[in-house]
Amino acid sequence: MKLSIVMPVFNEGVNLKFMLRILKATIDIPHETLVVYDILSDNSIPVIEAVQKDYATLKGVYNQMGRGVANAIKAGVLVAKGEYVLILAADDVGPILAIDEMIGLMDQGCDLVSATRYAYGGKVFGGASMGRILSRTANKLFHLLSGSSLTDSTIGIKMIRRSLFDQLDVSSQRVGWSIAFEMAIKAQLLGLKLGEVPIVSINRFYGGKSSFKLGSWLVDYSKLFLKGMKEIYFSEKSSSEISLQIPEKLTVERKK
Repeated sequence: MKLSIVMPVFNEGVNLKFMLRILKATIDIPHETLVVYDILSDNSIPVIEAVQKDYATLKGVYNQMGRGVANAIKAGVLVAKGEYVLILAADDVGPILAIDEMIGLMDQGCDLVSATRYAYGGKVFGGASMGRILSRTANKLFHLLSGSSLTDSTIGIKMIRRSLFDQLDVSSQRVGWSIAFEMAIKAQLLGLKLGEVPIVSINRFYGGKSSFKLGSWLVDYSKLFLKGMKEIYFSEKSSSEISLQIPEKLTVERKK
């Protein structure tokens, strides 16, 4: 199997219904879609059961590793069978259009490919306005100050070789989607080959309630920001030549 799509959900029934239809209609490579839920009363479960009739490789995964996005991702990767694992949010349909390009970069030798909302034509619509402002500002500063190859380290849309996921040793205590930020930092510290694909992100196109909480998210992201900035800047591995690949054969090489 080429690709395992891992989607953590928490009562995303409304968004999930449309997301699964779009995935089934647009992805034509051997793949599986793993929807990971934390509680047995999640309104995503009836949607999974209804769609499974026509989507043979769709599976619901009950996360018993502890609540939260980080543990849900770990639970999904644990049962994944694909060569590549794509972490996808159920409330953002935009990244689906970039899946083929992400796979293309992985096939060219990248170990981790991240989406970006802030470079090469990437855009973001919807979501909490404060969240958008903080995200754009933090990513720009992190990219410039740390020497990070990625222009959008915090975005949750990331594809990685399944065989390398455990090497990242991501924390199970992360708040919200900050685990994606940690993945970006540790991938560069390990000297993995990174790629980046621009997307148009459309948050909560079909509605639903966001889990964004300014206080707790700001604390966790700030800790990662400072720690990652220091470690990447002084790391011997991340100071070596890093090829950053994006579509249209544009390659940017960064040296420190």
